[in-house]
Order: sequence, then C-alpha cells, then structure tokens
Amino acid sequence: MLIVQKYGGTSVADVERIKAVAERVVRTAREGHKVVVVVSAMAGETDKLIELAYQVSSHPGEREMDLLLSSGERVTSALTAMAIQELGHKAIALTGRQMGIITDAVHTKAKIEKISGERAKKALDEGYVVVVAGFQGITEDDGEVTTLGRGGSDLTAVAIASVLGADLCEIYTDVEGVYTTDPNIVPEARKLEKISYEEMLELASSGAKVLQTRSVEFAMKYNVPLVVRSTFTDNPGTYVVKEDKDMEKVEVSGVAYDKNQTKITILGVPDRPGIAAKLFKSIADANIVVDMIVQNISSDGKATDISFTVPRTDSDRAVRITEEIARELGAKGVSVDDSIAKVSIVGVGMKTHSGVAAKMFETLANHGINIMMISTSEIKVSCVIDAKYTELAVRVLHNAFDLAAEE
Repeated sequence: MLIVQKYGGTSVADVERIKAVAERVVRTAREGHKVVVVVSAMAGETDKLIELAYQVSSHPGEREMDLLLSSGERVTSALTAMAIQELGHKAIALTGRQMGIITDAVHTKAKIEKISGERAKKALDEGYVVVVAGFQGITEDDGEVTTLGRGGSDLTAVAIASVLGADLCEIYTDVEGVYTTDPNIVPEARKLEKISYEEMLELASSGAKVLQTRSVEFAMKYNVPLVVRSTFTDNPGTYVVKEDKDMEKVEVSGVAYDKNQTKITILGVPDRPGIAAKLFKSIADANIVVDMIVQNISSDGKATDISFTVPRTDSDRAVRITEEIARELGAKGVSVDDSIAKVSIVGVGMKTHSGVAAKMFETLANHGINIMMISTSEIKVSCVIDAKYTELAVRVLHNAFDLAAEE
C-alpha cells in the first residue's frame, strides 16, 4: 500500500514528539508500505514568525510573509527526515518546490493547480520515506513561494494522496477522530466511526478544526480515502467516506461552532439593483470569503441594511472596503460586531427528517439565546448568536439531538 500520513503542529511540537512520529512512520514502512509524510510547522512556530514580522513592519507584504512562514514547515520536514534516518531507514525531505506543488499567485491563500510529484515517485521506488513540507508551493511562471492558508498542510496531504494514487491518507492530530462536537465543551461528545465527505465539509466550514475545509473538498472531489487519527494512541480514528444509507437514519451528526467571525452591516443603502453586486464583488476581488448575508428593507422601501459575516482575520480589510463602498453609495454608515459566533448543526439525515431547523430554533429560544442571522443548506443549519452564549448553545443542541447516545 501507498500511505500518505500528515502530522499537525502538536504532533511535531518538539524534538521528542518528532522522534515519536519517526518511530510510527518507520513502523508503517517496515510493514511493507510506501510512505509519504506531510508535516506542519512545530506548534507555535507560525505564530512566532507572524509576531516577528509585525515587530519589523506594521503592514508586512504578503509575498515576504509567504517566504517567511513557509520556513516553519521546512524546518520540521528536515528534522523528521533526520529522525527517520537515525532509526535506520532511508528518508528524504522535500520542500513544496521540490515536490512540484504548483499554485496560483494568490499569496497567503494560494490554491493548488497541479503537482508533478516525479521526484517523490522516484524516491519511493528507491525505498525512501518521502517527508514533504506542507502548507506551501510555488507559482509556475516565476517560482514565487506561496502558502495555502491556515491548515494548508491538510490540503497538501490530500492533494499528494490524490496525485500519487495513495491507498489511504491518514491525518494525524491531537484528537482521536471526529466527534459529535468539541469534547472540551461537551465531555460526553462521542467519536464517530465514520462521517460523509459532505458532513465533514459542512462541519469544517462551520468551525470544526479537525480538518481544513479545502482539504475535505479535494478529498470529496477526487474520492481520496481519508481517516483522522491521534498521533498519541493506536486507537482507530474516524473514516471520511461517501454517504451511505445508514447515515440518513440520524437527524444530526454533529454540532460545530466558530468564534472567528465578524458581522459587518452597511446601513441605509439606497434600495436599487446592483448595490449588493457592487459591494460583494469588491470584497471578492480582495480574496475575502463572505459566509452569511442578510438584507433588511426599510418600511418605506427606499433603503436597506445589508449585514454579512467574514472571518475575523479578514475583518479589517473587509471593513475598509465596505466603508469605501458606503461613501460612494451615500449610505448612512457601517457598523461592526466582533462579539458574535456561528453555531451549526450538520447531518445528511436532515434530507429525510422534517422539523430539524425548527427544533434547533426552539432549543435556542428556550434557553434565551437570540438568533441574529440564519443560513441553511440541504444538510446544515447555521445561526449567528452572541458569542457569550456559544458554549451554552453547543451543549443544549448536542443534548436536544441526543448526540451523546450510542447509535
């Protein structure tokens, strides 16, 4: 078998953990498998590099930030390869460039366009474990270093698994799999044996931090066999698979939350065609992803308020753009609310169970939690609430849908 293993920052947080990862990798290789390892930067290293950047510049350039931040994964890949070699097995560390990971030219949020992987294939055939620095690639035209955004090493691993035709992609992290919700909030949260690509995608986009959203999209598109496991135990993890009929028996599979949200409202905008298009095109052109949108028409029908949410990390830029548009349109102003959170319920069973959304709204209302915004899909319902009620909302929804009970 060809197995791709990805190890996150907590898994390679220090030298001792890197040695433990090396032992697991070598054990897998000695079982007769070809192994590609994708590593993140050591825990906290990326934040340290960001802090250094802001110590020398109030607005560090994105090109230089990519060059700086990509170094964290390179350090880990080299150390991991050395640790594997120390155990008597051949290993080679490759950067994103050496792996042939080609991306578009959007710095800090690049998308993978293709992977050659020729050097890795040759090394695997020669009996090497290939250790790849995750989170990074290069542009095709000028060879600029790019990074894939937070959690980008997950995407690196899934993309490599797809290109190499891997039999399995294992995502190793500090939890034993995907749970019905965050066990830190609900201790009785239950580990799922399996979850559909669609459910995992919705949970990831709703704030669950087990897998990066784009990595799940990629796995679903190319049908990459995926499992989430703990680095620190040998217990079985959670398989991310195609939807099956058994999954539809359960109304809701999980509850997710996201506090990394900012609500921006443009007030008193003239109500005429093209206003929303102008606003959201400007935001999209800045590569900022808008999540939820609500528009309220005034009683006289002449003006409207438009509220939308963006990741808090993008809020400053989004606010500046919105304020410029507001001035152009003669709007009354722009308001910003950072004290919000998004709480979501997810489950493919929603397609065959009626009243799921109503049950969610009733549960929140019964506990005095006001809903500011609502967004739905076929298998997800999300509500924006006051951030101070996040933990309460997660607990009561987990209980309302009996998620702690064994299936």
